[in-house]
Amino acid sequence: MAKEVIAEVRLQIQAGKASPAPPVGPALGPHGINIMDFCKQFNAKTEAMGDTIIPAVLTVYADRSFSFITKTPPAPELIKKAAGVIKGASEAGKETVGKITIDQAREIATTKMPDLNAYRVDEAVNIIKGTARSMGIEVVES
Repeated sequence: MAKEVIAEVRLQIQAGKASPAPPVGPALGPHGINIMDFCKQFNAKTEAMGDTIIPAVLTVYADRSFSFITKTPPAPELIKKAAGVIKGASEAGKETVGKITIDQAREIATTKMPDLNAYRVDEAVNIIKGTARSMGIEVVES
């Protein structure tokens, strides 16, 4: 028999650096699960991923146990890292803050493929190009 799910919590935490401090503690505290146990498991699973932000989907069960899955890093984070910028443009249509090549966009799309709503890499590249454009980052041919 399956366990009864009482909540699903979505978090974005830096890889290997989960701690009971906000945002983790306040998000998990009301559900009565052991926050330190989650932090240890998350840190062990993501410690090799550097300082990337990793989304996690945590499922809380009625007996106060939990399970979680990690997703791929957010596309804007990968795009900013590839372009070498700290943040996107404040006025995306009018200002360009950086450039990435089509090959970098393809690499990001391949990384994000499990979490994107696309069947082929070419479709995923178009999604990444749209995200980059909305951030004020130009996608150029190699």
